[in-house]
Amino acid sequence: MSDSQVTIKLTSDEALVLSHWLEKLQMTDLSQVVDDPAVWAPIRRIAGTLDKSLPDLFTSDYAERLEAARQKLRPED
Repeated sequence: MSDSQVTIKLTSDEALVLSHWLEKLQMTDLSQVVDDPAVWAPIRRIAGTLDKSLPDLFTSDYAERLEAARQKLRPED
């Protein structure tokens, strides 16, 4: 098995919402959510990549941007 890489493409809204969720996940008691320690390496890598790629994380209107992104991604009823 080779160590080839996988590329995942996300919209900026998807990336913002996922980044926020991953941050919350990392702040919880992870043993209740993730039962295999091997999963943490890719979770941390994804979270770190998102953090470096999202300038919205550091704006004063972050909460508003996050909520707008969530609204766009939620399925319509």
